[in-house]
Amino acid sequence: MNWFTRFLTSSIGKKLIMSLTGLFLCLFLIVHLAGNLQLLLDDGGNAFNLYAYTMTHNPLIKAVSYGTYFFIILHAIQGIVLALQNRKARNSKYAVKVTRTTGTSSFAARQMALLGSLILIFLGIHMGDFWWKMKSNQTNTLTIEGIEVQDLYEKVAASFSVEWIVAFYVVAMIGLCFHLLHGFQSAFQTLGLNHKKYTPFIQLLGKGFAILVPTLFALIPLYFYFVK
Repeated sequence: MNWFTRFLTSSIGKKLIMSLTGLFLCLFLIVHLAGNLQLLLDDGGNAFNLYAYTMTHNPLIKAVSYGTYFFIILHAIQGIVLALQNRKARNSKYAVKVTRTTGTSSFAARQMALLGSLILIFLGIHMGDFWWKMKSNQTNTLTIEGIEVQDLYEKVAASFSVEWIVAFYVVAMIGLCFHLLHGFQSAFQTLGLNHKKYTPFIQLLGKGFAILVPTLFALIPLYFYFVK
């Protein structure tokens, strides 16, 4: 087991963990987005409230959720460690000066630590505003299809009527977009999944994912603020 521990704590091991946890969190984003898009349905929030009830009462989904929390923390810790190591290497007298290229991807690559920190702050506020209030029963309840559920739709509508919350969510989604622009492709590169035939497709898929997913997330608070 010593070799395995040494591998996980090595630079390559840390990057591998970052890649695997990052790809898992990309899948989480898709599932979370699919649920949140139900907020846009014109049904008074019934579909979203039933979705939220299922997510918090199904044992399998609850287990996956706790695993997701762990991967988020692990991803963040590994990101911080790698950022500190990279900064130390750049400040070393043995570090090689590299000319920075211009472009969106190079900006995202250089600012991954900053973007990750922004996303982490966003998650803290988001969890405090919704998850904690749900867990501590600070929301109203109602009955849908014979099931008593917490009215999280009402909580979402109230939060997204506040200007600074909407603005912060949109800024955070812009940060997520740039984070994904570099992180998605970088994860596949770290895993050695590079091929002249498939890499262009991975790059295109990564760009599409990085733009579409945060845009749809940002659409939700904007819809509530300007339309509802």
